[in-house]
Amino acid sequence: MAMKVLEDCINCAACESECPNTAIHAGDPVFVIDAARCTECVGAHDTPRCVSVCPVDCIIVDASLAESKEQLQARYAQLHS
Repeated sequence: MAMKVLEDCINCAACESECPNTAIHAGDPVFVIDAARCTECVGAHDTPRCVSVCPVDCIIVDASLAESKEQLQARYAQLHS
């Protein structure tokens, strides 16, 4: 799965620098997460860093993009090879 940013985003940018895969970028009007780069921090952290630093709790799992932990780990390995 990938994470997604809800409309409640205040554009604080706290999440952007926390992403180990550079999947988060400023959008209009809210930050966006590139699903092709997001691994929910599998391979880097125990939990998604963007969620833990978001001051307004506006980042959630995008259930429409379901992937196994193995798929996320493989993507992380590919991105960092």
